[in-house]
Amino acid sequence: MGLNLHQVQLKISAVRPNQFQKGLPEVIFCGRSNVGKSSMINCLLARKSLARTSEKPGKTATINYYEIDHKLFLVDLPGYGYAKVSYAEKERWSRFMEAYFNFDGDKRLAFSLVDLRHAPTAADLDMAVYLEQAGIPYWIVATKADKLSKTAASENLEKLQEYYQDLHPQKILAFSSKTRMGRDELLEGMEKACGGEKNA
Repeated sequence: MGLNLHQVQLKISAVRPNQFQKGLPEVIFCGRSNVGKSSMINCLLARKSLARTSEKPGKTATINYYEIDHKLFLVDLPGYGYAKVSYAEKERWSRFMEAYFNFDGDKRLAFSLVDLRHAPTAADLDMAVYLEQAGIPYWIVATKADKLSKTAASENLEKLQEYYQDLHPQKILAFSSKTRMGRDELLEGMEKACGGEKNA
């Protein structure tokens, strides 16, 4: 099918469930604050600042819908796990995320981002469990691969396989927004996800 990456627009930054979108297949991007989600989205879409990297991680709890080529929504979920956010705010975000996952959108695939330099956090593993319970196929995407030597990156990727061995990600791959490692594979996954039937 092919996606025309010149045809990209931020459709809406949803702050309430009544702003959630329908009508196109969705590929979801999720991960903790500072994992490099905005950099990854900008790299994939070949833009410098379409997705803004926040100077204050965890500051904004918006769900951003990027419409790509009138064929696909790239859905950027708020980063999780930022320590300096109040308990009440975390609760509000949690309800907001739950509302999104319960919303009857056409969720085809999720990219769950982790930092390749470190072991996944409990929240990272919880996200994988959550995606499985929601019936959404997902990949584990290990970011910041350029910050490690090739040997260390390869070793850490193997360790990740062990962390997720009791779960069922479709793929676990290394990514770097700096060197564009993994970009083609992710774009191919997005294209395949928006073909075919709605994910039940």
